[in-house]
Amino acid sequence: MTILTKMKKQAKPYYDVKNSTKRICVLQGGTRSGKTYSILLALIEFAYKNVGKGLYITIARQTFPSLRSSSMRDFFDILKKENLYNERNHNKSNHLYSLFGNYFEFISCDSEIKIRGRQRAVLFMNECNEFSHETFIALSLRTTYKIIIDFNPSDEFHWLYSQIIDADRDDVDFHISTYKDNPFLQEATIKEIERLKEVDENLWNVFGEGQRGVSTETVFPNFNTIDNVPDNAKLVSYGLDFGFSADPTTIVGVYKHDLDLYIDELLYERGLTNQDIGERIKAMGLERGAECFADSSEPKSIEELFRLQTGINIKGAKKGADSIRIGIDVMKRHKLNITKRSVNTIKEFRNYKWIKDKNGDITNKPIDAFNHSIDAVRYVALNKLMVSFSGKYYIS
Repeated sequence: MTILTKMKKQAKPYYDVKNSTKRICVLQGGTRSGKTYSILLALIEFAYKNVGKGLYITIARQTFPSLRSSSMRDFFDILKKENLYNERNHNKSNHLYSLFGNYFEFISCDSEIKIRGRQRAVLFMNECNEFSHETFIALSLRTTYKIIIDFNPSDEFHWLYSQIIDADRDDVDFHISTYKDNPFLQEATIKEIERLKEVDENLWNVFGEGQRGVSTETVFPNFNTIDNVPDNAKLVSYGLDFGFSADPTTIVGVYKHDLDLYIDELLYERGLTNQDIGERIKAMGLERGAECFADSSEPKSIEELFRLQTGINIKGAKKGADSIRIGIDVMKRHKLNITKRSVNTIKEFRNYKWIKDKNGDITNKPIDAFNHSIDAVRYVALNKLMVSFSGKYYIS
């Protein structure tokens, strides 16, 4: 029997949590499916059923501003709505609330000290795709009973899938919910969500249907995979990004037909010297005399490759101010197609995301990761797919 007497029915995630029998309960869902609110309701009931036991229930999010404006706000809204809030029980400086002889604590995970805190009975990781796998492990090792995870669907390479959802584990309950599972939505909200069908297929798949997809924070949410570069596509040039031990050296071929851009991964390998790179290029049988734009911050390497007579014309890419953003913009003005054999490049395009600020809002700066093949393509875009005139740039 629920203590929340004013709520006669709940959204599906409430029952998913309440009926979960495994240590880890994962709730994947589209927008407005009621995940966070439902989990908080279930946790309040858990505290009631374990009255006086002094259990700690931790509600975590990556940053405190996002925590304060989401799950923390919802928690206190529920308490006030149900006449359960008592200011004497609220330790605002430590973000702790005593309820039914148990303790709800709210933490952000943007520092090592916060992550390695006290032991707890229950952990709720709100918007878990914001967390690293290392943070999850650190928190889970200090959780004795239950871990609840919620998130909007992320891309297929996220650790939530590889380490939790798709892993061969017997301690995980997995549930999917959509806006259709939330009986409290108004018709206007439903119509707004369903408009996504006409706006963007990927957005509808993720936020409408609650299925895996590429989130909006991904820099390149839309690209196609193809078997081969079509015969009518012409080589624009090759692109080269240097690496060595930590980062791979990458070479891509970039082709164009109308507004379609075709990308073919030719090299993606770590530990290569310039001599090794030269030998790899010679063995590829690339179009003789074709241009290859490389990272201009490596003039010594470019000169060494030139002297090795690889058969292609390797030159430093001209970048200029704000070249990362401009290069991305030029690339996004084309329909992007990547060959299926370009497995590393495909992974980069799926995982290259915009940086979020401390409030969890997306910025216009991309992460410095998953960008080796992308940088090689960007050098081509900057030097062959645009022309400069009076400080402006235009697609060629």
